[in-house]
Amino acid sequence: MSDPELEEIRAQRLAQLQSQYKGNPDANQKSAEERKREADEMRNGILSQVLTQSARARLNTLLVGKPEKGRLVENMLLNMARSGQLMGKLGEEELIGILEKVSEQTRSQCSVKFDRRRAALDDSDEDL
Repeated sequence: MSDPELEEIRAQRLAQLQSQYKGNPDANQKSAEERKREADEMRNGILSQVLTQSARARLNTLLVGKPEKGRLVENMLLNMARSGQLMGKLGEEELIGILEKVSEQTRSQCSVKFDRRRAALDDSDEDL
């Protein structure tokens, strides 16, 4: 090949690569949306294989009320399914047990302390 032909091929290839990575953000955005949709479909497929219909309904209700906790439980179930820890479908009762365990682990310890000495020394009540 001669130099002009080679330069022309290089220029075309460079333009093609630039359009794929930089010049065409719509294609990258579409592929990202498509990958996200495929991942969601895969999640839903695995969850429908692992959970009974009533357990799936309970998980969806949790996702509506507390999305972060619902995603946590979903990820936990997916990891359990991938590692082979789940034998058969989980029913609603088993899902409730998992939800209770997750609630115990994520419960934040909150305590309120009263300083009773200050309240006992307050003389404003005697003035009345």
